[in-house]
Amino acid sequence: MRAAYGFGVAASASERLALAGWRRSVAELYAQVRAGPEPEAAHERWRARRDELFAGHPQSPLPPDDPLRRTGLSYYPYDAALRFEAPVHPDGAGDLREVPTGGDGVIRLRRIGRAQLPAGRGSLAIWWLEQYAGGLFVPFRDATAGDTTYGAGRYLLDTAKGADLGGSGTTLTLDLNFAYHPSCRYDPRWQCPLAPPANVLDWRVEAGERLDRN
Repeated sequence: MRAAYGFGVAASASERLALAGWRRSVAELYAQVRAGPEPEAAHERWRARRDELFAGHPQSPLPPDDPLRRTGLSYYPYDAALRFEAPVHPDGAGDLREVPTGGDGVIRLRRIGRAQLPAGRGSLAIWWLEQYAGGLFVPFRDATAGDTTYGAGRYLLDTAKGADLGGSGTTLTLDLNFAYHPSCRYDPRWQCPLAPPANVLDWRVEAGERLDRN
């Protein structure tokens, strides 16, 4: 959820332990989301817990004086029509993308396929992070970018950080209501991999996290 790339080699033990705690909290939250029988209620829990973490956790991406610590993050209303069990096709599998991220060097993303969205809504490339222990990664950019959402795009899945909505051996659960801004939207000290061309949608995804309406 936080996607804290750019965590430099000079970080202290306490900083690294705090980041481990952040990731643990995120993984626990997404486990609760997957276990919830009602996606909309799970989404409410996700929003509330994110606000708690962003407001008070030592690894919050928000600067100490950011008003979002007090007001909470902004979201579009939940839209059940934007939750899909998307089949994953092997298109483009094996393609490599290398993304410079400052202190972490280069993030290597290996494409494993493409998730098809229904009703002519396009598709999203599914990437595998070759750093860490690996993990699925789905960034995207849509027609709200630069208007009501962060101009560089949002994230949907980052399983290396615990942001995982589930799936099967051939599908992924993609719920666009759980789209969130990367850490670099809040503070330029974070450097985050952003959406490549294969992850750009030509329609307005009015779901998930949005820019502060104030």
